[in-house]
Amino acid sequence: MVDWQSAEELQNDGVAFTKFIHCLLGLYIWEWFTSLDFDWKYISGKKTFRWPLIFYFLNRYCLLFALIGIAIAMNVTTQINCQGLYTFNQCFGNAAIGLASINLSLRTMAVWSQKWYIVVPLILVILAHWSLLLHGILLKASWIPGQGCVIVSTDNKLLAITFIYSMVFDLIVLCLTGYKLLSGPGKSSRLVSLIFKDGLIYFAIAFLANLIATIFMLLDLNAVMSIIANVPAAIASTVSPVYSTTAYSFFFFFFFFFFFFF
Repeated sequence: MVDWQSAEELQNDGVAFTKFIHCLLGLYIWEWFTSLDFDWKYISGKKTFRWPLIFYFLNRYCLLFALIGIAIAMNVTTQINCQGLYTFNQCFGNAAIGLASINLSLRTMAVWSQKWYIVVPLILVILAHWSLLLHGILLKASWIPGQGCVIVSTDNKLLAITFIYSMVFDLIVLCLTGYKLLSGPGKSSRLVSLIFKDGLIYFAIAFLANLIATIFMLLDLNAVMSIIANVPAAIASTVSPVYSTTAYSFFFFFFFFFFFFF
């Protein structure tokens, strides 16, 4: 029987977590770099910039900054303000999760032609989601000589509630989008088919990632294992809606998800 609270196990889990995060950072940077041409088309003015892209760019780069911040926290060799650094990481990581849901919600609103009875409830759901995300910045970390920045406390119940809420939110948005696409005219068109299929893929990946993260948090094995699946869940929630227009990105994500989880 593994003693998850022992010092030896905590150290082993910390090493595994560090290696895991470095792999995720490398994969995400590779994916980010290979899709920079899409960003550049809007930055250079080759394509018309529209306001919904604000959430796209924020989502994309919030996650990138969060991953870089986590990598810094794991590689720093001199004493720093660990609490401040991890708070930064939580802020940007949670923002990435919230922005991912906003991106999908905007697609749903567009499909429903901005009907008020769809837009207003979704905005209320989004605000409640962000309330949970902001309250979820409760992870505590401190500097321990010989180990560096170490996570010492997390609010697992609130984190679990947040991930469960995110899963339900994604399900609601997916159902609304799927219903409208399947019931509207021209449902056999290739565009509608792609949007609907991408929605199914997004839901399956995001739901599974959030489910795994929730299970680890509810198990509460130790401070490290409770959050080890949070980063993959954040990446799943970010990559799927942001890059749902390219089949290549989905191939990358499937490779990442199944290789590291299974």
